[in-house]
Amino acid sequence: MSVSIAVINESTVVTDAQVQPWVPALQSQVTDHFAPVWGSGADLTFIPRTQPPAANAWQLVILDDSDQAGALGYHDLTSAGLPLAKIFAKSDQQAGSSVSVTCSHELLEMLGDPMIDTTVLFQDNQGNVAAFAFEACDACEADAYGYQINGVLVSDFAYPSWFDQRPNPSGVPAGALDYGQHLTRALTLANPAAAILPGGYIGMWTPNGGWTQVTGQDRQSDPFAIPQRGSRRERRTRRSEWIRSLPYDQVKARRT
Repeated sequence: MSVSIAVINESTVVTDAQVQPWVPALQSQVTDHFAPVWGSGADLTFIPRTQPPAANAWQLVILDDSDQAGALGYHDLTSAGLPLAKIFAKSDQQAGSSVSVTCSHELLEMLGDPMIDTTVLFQDNQGNVAAFAFEACDACEADAYGYQINGVLVSDFAYPSWFDQRPNPSGVPAGALDYGQHLTRALTLANPAAAILPGGYIGMWTPNGGWTQVTGQDRQSDPFAIPQRGSRRERRTRRSEWIRSLPYDQVKARRT
């Protein structure tokens, strides 16, 4: 599957001249690295803020300040029901995070799970059941695991094999669990935290506990590993309260 994605810069802290070189790097990542493994491709186009995107285009919009507490970026749905990735450049910069990595992260996860509703189900011999969010970048999301494409830093991402141990497709190293080969253990029900890199996490649902977040073992006592109210991680845990994000024309109309 290949979709059209409009990349729109509404931020005041990164310029169009900075963002435009990111687009071919992100396109290369999607086409050359992500789609051959995940099966989801896209055609990315930079759209000036003065020009409306195509009505059927998915959107990746770079804004300044987060409209959700603790979120540097998240992917959601517009009021028209189309996938939308929001990246908060000023919030990213204040957190010491790379804006281009957040763009890459949300772009890939939007492609891999556009409706934010795909999970992988686990069941062990004792009858314990858990579902894990099928989010490609969360387990290895830290900037330290990113890589360069033409001088642009992009996010590492897990392969489907990390989630369900399926064989990698031809052309991909047989034992690799992520593009950068940083992940060393596949996800398991018995010890999911052991499979997650420092700075990473995964959403987990259980019949008794509902949605919770599992973080890498070295972050268990880190208060910043707890998803803050309103963040994309936390939003998955309370889907009934979600409010769909504004479409581009309403975002533009509200810009001051």
